[in-house]
Amino acid sequence: MPGRDPKVAVHHLVVKESLKPVKQAQRRFRPELVPSIEAEVNKLIEAGFVREVRYPTWFAIIVPVRKKNGQIRVCVDFRDLNQACPKDDFPFPIPELMIDANTCHEVLTFMDGSSVYNQIRMAPEDEELTAFRTPKGVYCYKVMPFGLKNAGVTYQRAMQKVFDDMLHKKRGMLRGRTCS
Repeated sequence: MPGRDPKVAVHHLVVKESLKPVKQAQRRFRPELVPSIEAEVNKLIEAGFVREVRYPTWFAIIVPVRKKNGQIRVCVDFRDLNQACPKDDFPFPIPELMIDANTCHEVLTFMDGSSVYNQIRMAPEDEELTAFRTPKGVYCYKVMPFGLKNAGVTYQRAMQKVFDDMLHKKRGMLRGRTCS
């Protein structure tokens, strides 16, 4: 993630101030799942996606989910936090119009398609709102995790900024016309 400019995109959480923070109760896991959960949390720590946190006001729990290949994926239950945030109605573009507008461009993006959300930072003041409990400790996200309300909108805003100069030019090959 080095070199990602926060001017392109940062994910902010707008939590309704009238709501009390929710601390989800500690959950017990089958003993045979704990090493897999800890390994997944260690991967997040090593990648720099999460950091340890103390005294957070919100707590989410993790939900281990077995993937088709038998590995464990650690998902965070952000339902309470998501209910406390209003929906951002940023318009999503029509894919066909975006494709037509970008024909004949050679595009190279710094966004990795397999981990796009993790390349957008959380606003530092909102990191601790993403706190979650694990058998290993309490952590929060430094990057935008999957499952947060409006994460898709933040990603779309980033793409609009990155590709803005290409999206709004009359270029492309539309129904037989050649590129200019």
